[in-house]
Amino acid sequence: MAGHPVFSMSMTKVYPLLVQKAERKGRTQSEVDEIICWLTGYDIAGLQNQLEKGVDLTTFYAEAPCMNSNRDLIKGVVCGVRVEDVEDPLMKQIRQLDKLVDELAKGKSMDKILRK
Repeated sequence: MAGHPVFSMSMTKVYPLLVQKAERKGRTQSEVDEIICWLTGYDIAGLQNQLEKGVDLTTFYAEAPCMNSNRDLIKGVVCGVRVEDVEDPLMKQIRQLDKLVDELAKGKSMDKILRK
């Protein structure tokens, strides 16, 4: 997976797509932010800082303050790929975030999405 084109995508381009996916189903940007912060350990200011800097996904995840220890509870299929079977750690993190936002868009409660 090293060098996969998605790794160099800007979080500034990915973030609005995640928000749009949620908003199309009546969910909010703040819920997407909560999910991102839960997964990565960023606070809202840290997330906004990364977006303002325009970092790529590799940098965004590498600089994440503390990846959530419950992220391995994220299971299922997103874009035809079973999240728990992804071997590349960075690709797995990207797929995990996508899966969480998919769950949000499908109407799951935040407690279930955040594995509480």
